[in-house]
Amino acid sequence: MTASSQSALSSVRIRDVASLELDDWGPLPEATGEPMATEGKKLWTGEGINEVGIWKCAAGPSRWTFETNESITVLSGRMTATADGGEAVEIKAGDSAVFPKGWTGTWDIHDTILKVYTVF
Repeated sequence: MTASSQSALSSVRIRDVASLELDDWGPLPEATGEPMATEGKKLWTGEGINEVGIWKCAAGPSRWTFETNESITVLSGRMTATADGGEAVEIKAGDSAVFPKGWTGTWDIHDTILKVYTVF
């Protein structure tokens, strides 16, 4: 690791995610039921679509079609992701998942989700 990359990493290090002040990102456009409040914070934006951040979403059902690849690590909460034609998979605090470009299906967020995401 170079000195410049170490410097860049330390500028986005967060010791206590729960105390991080998130921005109101409005209702989730993908929600299929009642409006679902979202909050977040972009931690890094790279070239093109590349982005890393923190995202929080209230419980409820939603439908997704991924136009990018997204990797997530759930910090708190629980949800069930079901790909079209696939089986339901529970994702909870401590779990990581990847949703490849073109993935379509539903997320049923059971408990408010707080996740770290990487879009690439």
